[in-house]
Amino acid sequence: MKAAYALYSDPVEAQRAVASLTGAGIPREAIVVMSPEPLEPHGYDPQDRPARMGWFAVLGGVIGCVVGASMTSMTQLLWPLRTGGMPIVSVWPNLIVAFELTMLGAIVATVIALIRSAGLGRRLPAFYDRSASQDRVLVGVADPADAQVPDIERSLAGGEFKTVA
Repeated sequence: MKAAYALYSDPVEAQRAVASLTGAGIPREAIVVMSPEPLEPHGYDPQDRPARMGWFAVLGGVIGCVVGASMTSMTQLLWPLRTGGMPIVSVWPNLIVAFELTMLGAIVATVIALIRSAGLGRRLPAFYDRSASQDRVLVGVADPADAQVPDIERSLAGGEFKTVA
């Protein structure tokens, strides 16, 4: 079986269903909740994951800084211009380019991390119901074991129960 889920018209009942599923031994990571509106005002407590977006920004900035510094230094070393005893690689002007590429790297890495963490561009889950995008709250379990289906059905009581084969 691909999935077992129920549709609820009341977000508070959906929260009770999630609590009942976790009480039945279903891991919170396996429970899928879909809603057309945010559920936090209704008392829904989503499972928060730590965001790594800051680390991606730092990594992008470091990569941008290294690329900027090496690009300017390598350009000056490959095409040296003799300027009367001054060094070929001039650090202060190179810092401007390194700074700009540091910021560009941090911004690009942050946007990529945002798109990835928001799940944009990925496929829908194995099960989906159109009413979860309109006026109902979907609570379900993807890929449940056959032995778990009666517990899931009991936990999702009060909603319109459906299964996907």
